[in-house]
Amino acid sequence: MQIQYQTQRLSMRFFMLMLVLFFVQVVFGLLLSLQHVDPALLAGKLNFNVARTEHLNLGILWILSGFIGTILFVGPLLSKRELAAPGLIKFLFYALLAVVIWNVATQFLARFGIAGWWLGQPWFHEGLEYLEAGRAADVVILIGFSILTYVVLKTFPPRKEWNEIHWGLALGVIALTLVWIFGLFFIERQDVSEYFRWYVVHYWVEGVWEVIHISLVGFLLVLMFDAKVKSVGYAVFWGISLVWLSGLIGNAHHYFWIGTPEFWQFWGSLFSALEPLPLIFCFWHIYLDAHHDRRPLKNAPAFYFILGSVVLEQVGAGILGFTMTFALTNVWSHGTWVTPSHAHLALFGTFGMLGIASAYYAVPLMRNLQGYDERLGRLAFWLVFVGMLGMSFAFALGGTMQVFAYRTLGLDWFGGDIYPAMGFFKALVPVFGTVFLVGTGLIVYDLITLGHRVPSEAATPAAASYADPHAPANGVQAVTGWSRYLTGYETGLWLLGMWFFGAVITFGLLSFNLASVQAGNPTLPYLLASIGYPGLLLVTLLFVWRFLASMGARAQEPAPAADAGAYALGQTA
Repeated sequence: MQIQYQTQRLSMRFFMLMLVLFFVQVVFGLLLSLQHVDPALLAGKLNFNVARTEHLNLGILWILSGFIGTILFVGPLLSKRELAAPGLIKFLFYALLAVVIWNVATQFLARFGIAGWWLGQPWFHEGLEYLEAGRAADVVILIGFSILTYVVLKTFPPRKEWNEIHWGLALGVIALTLVWIFGLFFIERQDVSEYFRWYVVHYWVEGVWEVIHISLVGFLLVLMFDAKVKSVGYAVFWGISLVWLSGLIGNAHHYFWIGTPEFWQFWGSLFSALEPLPLIFCFWHIYLDAHHDRRPLKNAPAFYFILGSVVLEQVGAGILGFTMTFALTNVWSHGTWVTPSHAHLALFGTFGMLGIASAYYAVPLMRNLQGYDERLGRLAFWLVFVGMLGMSFAFALGGTMQVFAYRTLGLDWFGGDIYPAMGFFKALVPVFGTVFLVGTGLIVYDLITLGHRVPSEAATPAAASYADPHAPANGVQAVTGWSRYLTGYETGLWLLGMWFFGAVITFGLLSFNLASVQAGNPTLPYLLASIGYPGLLLVTLLFVWRFLASMGARAQEPAPAADAGAYALGQTA
């Protein structure tokens, strides 16, 4: 297969930038895990607060780069014409590159207390978590988002020809730009500043980015499985509707402890509990689209990362987000290691894996590869998947001990009084972080060199490698055991198992409200956490393994008559 529109090649530079930033961000993350073990590591040279800021900022920047690359690649396919304003797209890339360099460089000035104040605004950096970029970078980012919005809207056909995927991406890029405006002014009062900071952070992640994610996942399923656009559009419509129904008021769970009125505790808890609904919908629809026929995977690494994105969205954003956003659980989990357990799975799993999946789909096409060795991509997926689950496990159980010792017993966190309690889990983070780094390195190497390496003679297309030469004439392979066909009923049981362990985790956090626990008995929260977190992560790992095994065992069938990219927007059946 080859790309259909030459301007799709403009997405390549964004994917390559995504890969470089991804690797550097993971290196900073591994450094942070080592500094948790030894706080004196690089003290005075690269302090923990600076490394953490770089880790967070680079995570946002490489995910955005992947989003932009994906949108630019699928835009012409959605519109059946070349991208508008290719010159502006090239400018957008260099503007993004400038923001990256500026942002990385200026964060080191925080160590010296230099923020670049001028006209009452911090132009170098502003010290707001997730929004550390100074006003100079903020303005360039706003211009960049405006360019992306213009390109998307100008490329799309007339609105009367839009389907739900057009609407989802259009609303996503417009909201991406408008929401950023709330991050463009400095407010001296901390409670008001936090109020508007979460407008950007929450509405980006649980509003705008989710809308773009749902739309792009839906379109990638159309490309990979020749799924019906009408069916996928139905899922995109309801997914976006539920995201905004729950996410807009669900933002209130960030307002519990910053001096805002107490009524936010009720509304924040209620609508935060509804936020997993669109994630369940997205999770279920990928099962339906992937199983609407029994054909082999056309691109295994791309699908692996799409599945990983949707499953970790369900687990990290949905289940672990659900467990910690009630006021009665958040009072304990807020600001502890329980939070990064949720955040790492949610941010990397949902949005990061989508960008990697898109790159694995787009790069082979842009390099005119008819087939490529998929083994590195599959291995890299399992390394980053297991590494991320392991880090989440360490963060969650370490955070449970932190809640008890730090919050319940009131011990001094900064004095190191609870270090022995968390020491084992602090050591686990760099162990799993190393596994994750190796997987990241394989992803970067594989995608950058794809099409430039000499193909291995042992490499065979994924579909053929699973084909059974003795399969029945109808092309459907009789497979039993772990690789048998995955039914909807079994999928529902796996999903139910995930939510069961999520309930156990929730009760574990709620148990910190008991008088016996606050009197110094940690048995119940420790017991529930030691059942809930390992159970959830193990079920997640086994389910993904089961799903992919059933997909990989499909018998080889004749390829579709039409190219996957040349789909019909007007399909109604």
